[in-house]
Amino acid sequence: MHIPPFDNNNRPIIDADDARVPLNYFNIVKLARDQSFTYIVPGYETGIVPATGTVDIDVEGEAFHGIGQRGVDVWDGEPEGVYAPSGAKVTMTCISERTEVFIAGARFDGVLSPFAVRVEDIDRVQYGSDDTKTHRKIKHILGTKYRDRVGRLLVSELFTVGQGGWSGFPPHKHDTDRLPLETRHDETYNFRFRPNHGFGLQLVQREDGEIGDAYHLVDGSTIILDKGYHPCVAAPGYEMYYFTILGGLSQRPLVQFFQPAHAYQIETIPGIKDMIAKFK
Repeated sequence: MHIPPFDNNNRPIIDADDARVPLNYFNIVKLARDQSFTYIVPGYETGIVPATGTVDIDVEGEAFHGIGQRGVDVWDGEPEGVYAPSGAKVTMTCISERTEVFIAGARFDGVLSPFAVRVEDIDRVQYGSDDTKTHRKIKHILGTKYRDRVGRLLVSELFTVGQGGWSGFPPHKHDTDRLPLETRHDETYNFRFRPNHGFGLQLVQREDGEIGDAYHLVDGSTIILDKGYHPCVAAPGYEMYYFTILGGLSQRPLVQFFQPAHAYQIETIPGIKDMIAKFK
């Protein structure tokens, strides 16, 4: 499903227990200097990632200073973030002129300890090629390196490398728990384009062999994925970014099931097997 960009007034775009993607939570918070925002999401662990600007973050009395080093957009610097355990009281305060902050969440009953993710902690993967039109870069903020410190949440940022090209290809899904073939992970994206009048398309094919749906992506689009194969593409001449939230039902590691008719293309895309491994 596509949610067009709108002013959410710091209220959740995907709230707790959303019937479509109950394993996810997503909010965008915009603040000016010295403004603060406080939230508690019972039953959901969260990751706080400034898209732009810098914030001080307090998680149940534990302080994390100067989180976020990016300037005008998500291409202007590297990501940072803070992990907050389920049900924690979190307060963020803007210490730059302005900030836009992503709050990603996943349902998890356990309670772990908060921690910061700094630029040097980001796990980077680049794969694909210009020839296969699949060249992209992934920055894992809450990735597999935190397997013992996070319950069900995976948070990453995905960038098309160059202008135009496919992402999430070959088509794959993760809507059913049936190990070792696949895991159930609800997924939420928020898209950005450079320049910001760029656009793309999100394909969602809910049943193999049936015609799927295509959604017109623009700067600020949110996509929620509850079921089906879901590649996306940026139009020629535009760079595409999407903030990615994954919440697992029974485990944190993601096992993707590639559409059988297209799975052979894994062998044609340089580095894609390393990318797949980084989500497990």
